[in-house]
Amino acid sequence: MNKNIKALYEIAQKETRKILGLMSGTSLDGLDLALCEVSGEGGNTVVKIQEFETIDYNDDIKTEIRKVFAQKTIDFQHLVLLNEWIADLHAGMINDCLAKWNILATEVDLIASHGQTVLHAPKFLHQQEKFPNATLQIGDGDHIAVKTGIITLSDFRQKHVAAGGEGAPLAVYGDYLLFSKKGANRIMLNMGGIANFTYLPASQNAEEVFVTDTGTANTLIDIFTKQFFPEKSFDKDAEIAKSGTVNQELLSELKSDAFFQKSFPKTIGQELFNHDFVNSALVKLGLQNISAPDLLATLTRLSAETIAEAVLFVVENTKTPIEEFTVYMSGGGARNPLMVKWLQELLSCKFEKSDVLGISGDAKEAVLFAVLANETVAGGNYNFGSQKGIPSVTMGKISFPD
Repeated sequence: MNKNIKALYEIAQKETRKILGLMSGTSLDGLDLALCEVSGEGGNTVVKIQEFETIDYNDDIKTEIRKVFAQKTIDFQHLVLLNEWIADLHAGMINDCLAKWNILATEVDLIASHGQTVLHAPKFLHQQEKFPNATLQIGDGDHIAVKTGIITLSDFRQKHVAAGGEGAPLAVYGDYLLFSKKGANRIMLNMGGIANFTYLPASQNAEEVFVTDTGTANTLIDIFTKQFFPEKSFDKDAEIAKSGTVNQELLSELKSDAFFQKSFPKTIGQELFNHDFVNSALVKLGLQNISAPDLLATLTRLSAETIAEAVLFVVENTKTPIEEFTVYMSGGGARNPLMVKWLQELLSCKFEKSDVLGISGDAKEAVLFAVLANETVAGGNYNFGSQKGIPSVTMGKISFPD
């Protein structure tokens, strides 16, 4: 037997596996690293976060990624070079963190790397009949495995697409395995660049679980904060938006986009929600001179309303009163007091930070990939039925260090 296959087999037999989950989102803020102790599998999965770190991307890294990120026309050589370069950067960050934590590479069983999304192209968006749903994450797993000496699982989204999904949101798997509770109706709401949520039914029946993107959360707010205030990367504490007034005409125009009329579930990214998405509406309405506070207030309201409308749609289909639900928030939007205030006004249910469930909201997405890797190696015994958008598959390509 190949020694790497033997090592993987032995890892699968362990009661507890030490898995390093990696997440780099579409906001391009940096790399989240969550070193997890994972025991069990399926509904018996238990995760303890041993260490967590976020390493910010410097301006050079962000600039290089943005040359291809969500662009239809690119320098193809640059994309190829980035695939290896990002992997090498992530491997270096892993090695630095392990050294800081005084943990040897030999003590880590697996790395679970999400990679860096550069294009998300569900079929409804690209609208080319002969081509399927597609998504691309770079940061090759072989390079990470070789440079860290640790077995690496990567490229999780491709199996999801191959099995009929759109490659997102993948949070549903970790949400169900870690946070589903008998007797509790839960909405696990993640507000990163894009907002998505998982509905976890009180029945704990996996076939009733539902997940979807809702649209933009922080993406548009961040883009226009940077445009008006180059020294700021986001509207901290909604300080700018709180001083503005929502422009109802602009809000209605933005909400008239076909994406918001598309049936659930659905996925999206900055391929739609970008600078041009807002600018075209401003030009159409003659609002090119709108103030920064008014624009950011309107974009924040856009996020809140479209999230709330999606949640209400799903809740109404459950025949359970909204008052019997709890929304658990994570992502940068959970720290936006104006967005949260509006969500609370629009949804008459209880709100909590996801941290109260035992997993830090900042670490939640990185932990998810550790859970997915654990299922691929030692589990995979869940069944979401034939629901569109949630294929019952294990995910992640396996790369050996030698």
